[in-house]
Amino acid sequence: MISKIKVLRELLDNKKVSILELTQEYIEKAKATQKKTNAFTYIAEHEALEAAASADTQEASSPLHGLPYSLKDIISTKGIPTTASSKMLEGYVPTFDATVAERLKASGAILIGKNNCDEFAMGGSNENSAYGVVKNPHNTSKVPGGSSGGSAAAVADGASVFSIGTDTGGSIRQPAAFCGVVGTKVTYGLVPRHGVMAMASSFDTVGPITSSVYDSAVVLDHIAGQSSHDMTSIKGPLGSYVDAIGKSVDGMTIGVPKEYLELLDESMKTTIMSSLDLLKAKGATIKVVSLPQTKHALSTYYILVPAEASSNMSRYDGLRYGPTVTEPKNLEELYLANRTNGLGDEVKRRILLGSFVLSHGYYDAYYLQAQKVRTLIIQDFANAFKDVDVIAGPVTPSVAFDIGGKKDPMDLYKEDVFTIPASCAGIPGMSIPVSSKGGLPIGLQLLAPQQGEGRLFTVASMLEELIGFSL
Repeated sequence: MISKIKVLRELLDNKKVSILELTQEYIEKAKATQKKTNAFTYIAEHEALEAAASADTQEASSPLHGLPYSLKDIISTKGIPTTASSKMLEGYVPTFDATVAERLKASGAILIGKNNCDEFAMGGSNENSAYGVVKNPHNTSKVPGGSSGGSAAAVADGASVFSIGTDTGGSIRQPAAFCGVVGTKVTYGLVPRHGVMAMASSFDTVGPITSSVYDSAVVLDHIAGQSSHDMTSIKGPLGSYVDAIGKSVDGMTIGVPKEYLELLDESMKTTIMSSLDLLKAKGATIKVVSLPQTKHALSTYYILVPAEASSNMSRYDGLRYGPTVTEPKNLEELYLANRTNGLGDEVKRRILLGSFVLSHGYYDAYYLQAQKVRTLIIQDFANAFKDVDVIAGPVTPSVAFDIGGKKDPMDLYKEDVFTIPASCAGIPGMSIPVSSKGGLPIGLQLLAPQQGEGRLFTVASMLEELIGFSL
């Protein structure tokens, strides 16, 4: 896959196009994408053009200087609406930038808009937005994946050089797979979460969605690292992820979980194994490994994450955020009216589920047990990584499905079966496109131990070079 950052950097450095001209071009693409895929909740035309004109007068300070990008609409941006794709935050304009937005602004990148997503990042298909469904750019009757579906669709459709999404249970990797782009879920804490609206604070991660593996490494180089505003962020030095690109895989051992293969149909299994055979030809060893707690990961996740989400969502009470109720009779009426009108069905479902598992009489039976199983999942990966450098497998059970095709929430939850285990363990993962079926992309997932992102970039860049995927 072609690096957009390399191509555009060369054009800008050689003065073949100005930053203002490039920004105008991408804004027009974003407007066209909006009509086709509904990938944006807000296009920051005035703000972007003003920033671009200023950037044209400055010397390039980084590879990202002057490059148009977008942010998932749960990432706070000073002076620019941030709604979490929810009626609850309609009209909300933050007074500060999230750390990731602050760092990208410092790099000289130009923010052109906020990407549509599942409301408060709760969903796996981007059908839960108050601003309407996002559509897959490869086939607009299909979902783009979620919750960072708008981000993946914008990058895949050429409306954004890169985007920043969030991944709690697969929300970067799954839409990247469905849209045929590269999505990187980082080690928990690698990228600060300050200013990012929380869903599940012990699971949430922030990472790039790009058109190539190289681009992902460049962006991650600029957004990773400790922040005094996020006490869970990882201390440095972290090194450069770009340095891991292009290294040999000779001598590396790549594990394939047998539990993942057992859940795949033959065509998807063949695609995954054929891709890994290319690495084998380059000197890598392919080894079947076992992650026995895989069967418990979904239920563990859907106990712990709603529990944390129900706590985090308590701030949206109609007093500080949300539409106000005229002269409510009491506090209960205020809460009821505000949350009934301001929140969508999936958000309400998770709040209710989370409140239930945390309630008296059920906390020990559900929440504490799920925490114990989470520890076992972490141990599964730790044991596997004693024998392998990287774990490879599918991102999703199938290619992108029809919009409206999965009415039962449980069917949607099952789409996360391959992404959730890594989320429970807090390890990094990456989705890269390796093939297609019926005109829709198929992604391969790579996983590494905590802070093992360098291994992911080494293996992914080699696969990218060998496969040369395009759609």
